[in-house]
Amino acid sequence: MTPITEHPVTLHPRAAAVALETGRWSVEQIEALFALPFAELLHRAQTVHREHHDPQEVELATLLSVKTGGCPEDCGYCPQSVHFDTGVQAGKLMGVDAVRAAAQAARAAGATRFCMGAAWRAPKDRDVEAVAELVRAVKAEGLEACATLGMLAEGHAEQLRDAGLDYYNHNLDSDPGFYGDIISTRDYQDRLDTLERVRGAGVKVCCGGIVGMGESRRQRAGLIAQLANLAPDYPESVPINHLVKVAGTPLADQPDLDPFEFVRTIAVARITMPRARVRLSAGRQQMGEAVQALCFQAGANSIFYGDKLLTTGNPDVAADQALLARLGLRARQG
Repeated sequence: MTPITEHPVTLHPRAAAVALETGRWSVEQIEALFALPFAELLHRAQTVHREHHDPQEVELATLLSVKTGGCPEDCGYCPQSVHFDTGVQAGKLMGVDAVRAAAQAARAAGATRFCMGAAWRAPKDRDVEAVAELVRAVKAEGLEACATLGMLAEGHAEQLRDAGLDYYNHNLDSDPGFYGDIISTRDYQDRLDTLERVRGAGVKVCCGGIVGMGESRRQRAGLIAQLANLAPDYPESVPINHLVKVAGTPLADQPDLDPFEFVRTIAVARITMPRARVRLSAGRQQMGEAVQALCFQAGANSIFYGDKLLTTGNPDVAADQALLARLGLRARQG
């Protein structure tokens, strides 16, 4: 497991309250949250969670890869990159009928949000037009629609908004200082520019990152600081991904992250972004039920739901339903 070597710092509750009031969090303040005793951190996170959310409610979101593989980016964690031999074959964009059927199945299983991912660096105009048709099909099924398509050019966010898109996902992945260790084909500013275009179009932002890629605790704090301090406000949805190590990718042999450190990351995200839906995303299958239960206690209130996340595995629907029932949690309704 990745060792935690940073020196602990302390954060007085009043300092945390001031940060919440001003909407600005320093990396040092967030480090201090990470360094709290585990029970104290979870208590603070649960207190914040209950002030802003129903603690028994969990949003169920389904993620579908509508265009798989062939991505020209070199993100070190991604099996869909053309730079790595992972066995993922490039495919074409799915048709409207196939996506509609998947959306209907997701709704029948209890999902309220349907997310579509396409492995592009940046979609072309014709790609955006085609995805807009998929968005209309999802909205016709009564689901919230989310898409992640890569970097957006001027006008693309507006086009997707007009088709009914509710959320656009574009993760920061890491803090700026660690970013270059993972990705060389896209700058950090490119990601921020796309988020600005999404906000400017009036589309809600889904933005988070990945932990367990070899980053330090301070770099995890830096990621949370970037998210919490986004202008004009932090994202409405914050997916926290645990690295899924895929053979053939540069991060396939990365040491495991301490599971309690992952739970701490969820708790710190909850405290610093109190109104957001904090989502357990990639890596749940490897966590086990006990760690997931701690994540819900730490303030997670959304999960990706279904047996697959783009190209990696996920707990199946029946297993998730059983776990939520055992924990006394219920699915968010529409």
